[in-house]
Amino acid sequence: MTDLLGKSETKNLSKPSTKNLENHETKKLGMSETRAKKIKHSYQVKDAENALLLQTKYGDVVIEMLPDVAPKHVARIKELVRQGFYNGLKFHRVIAGFMAQAGCPRGDGTGGSGQKLKAEFNRVPHKRGTVSMARAMMPDSADSQFFICYADCPWLDGQYTVWGEVTSGMEFVDMLKKGEDSNGMVREPDEIIAISVISDI
Repeated sequence: MTDLLGKSETKNLSKPSTKNLENHETKKLGMSETRAKKIKHSYQVKDAENALLLQTKYGDVVIEMLPDVAPKHVARIKELVRQGFYNGLKFHRVIAGFMAQAGCPRGDGTGGSGQKLKAEFNRVPHKRGTVSMARAMMPDSADSQFFICYADCPWLDGQYTVWGEVTSGMEFVDMLKKGEDSNGMVREPDEIIAISVISDI
């Protein structure tokens, strides 16, 4: 049994080792074992290896991925997630009633991981909670940026690669700060605290 410290003794204790870590170092910090077990048990996902936990300041969002329709995109997203690529990135473009976009390391929609993906357009419709890849004009220009639909968007069907669906926590996506202009660019946007593959937690 350890002795309790008096007030005068606690003043001399050193700060926690995580106190002065740089942002890029804190991104790699894991969660407690108790919290990890709670997450695994609380979210009834079909396949933990193909499910993501996206943490925002509002709450946790669960995304179940679709490797049967977009295998290369799912594999690449998991690779980036496991590298910690998305941790700390912003929801830089958010349009009420349409979608919330993230995954740009520059925070303005012009960046990516540097690896373009060949399109895997599929028959999965863009509806509320759909997670799909953002891209430029060229079909095979998707990289790391993705968007989550707020509503049904049938005009996007077959034009963007759908790779996942929000199955829990969509109410927290609804809370993300919205853009003020028609393009949806957000001033002081909310960020992705972290994304994890649920089987890794």
